[in-house]
Amino acid sequence: MIGKCLCGEIQFEIEGKLPDLYQCHCSLCRQQGGSASNSATIIHDSRFSWKSGEDKICYYKKETGFSSNFCSSCGSTIPNRLRDTDKFWIPAGLLEEDQGQQIVAHIYIASKASWDQIPESGQHFDEMPDLETFFAILQR
Repeated sequence: MIGKCLCGEIQFEIEGKLPDLYQCHCSLCRQQGGSASNSATIIHDSRFSWKSGEDKICYYKKETGFSSNFCSSCGSTIPNRLRDTDKFWIPAGLLEEDQGQQIVAHIYIASKASWDQIPESGQHFDEMPDLETFFAILQR
């Protein structure tokens, strides 16, 4: 599966079937994306590769450890490694195919915006669950 930023300068590939998706409702994700939540998935780094545009990647990191990679040309948020793990965070909106993924989890619902309406479907977590447990939820 191919993914790319808005201008197409940065492209990446994911091997195999994509895991299901989650939505994060925390204030940082709202600020990062300008929306109620971000929709994403997590994959093992062995399945991820950059195809072009690595020289266009800009990086921002807060003191808390929250980081954001984005395209220096169009500003699109792009995949990044989850801290010092062997996993990559993948924004779902960059993916070119639809393999029928569903949103199976909602995280940080305790800090959602008052105007955010979270569907009842999927598992709900007030905060972030343990990463390995969360990763397993996303797998089919």
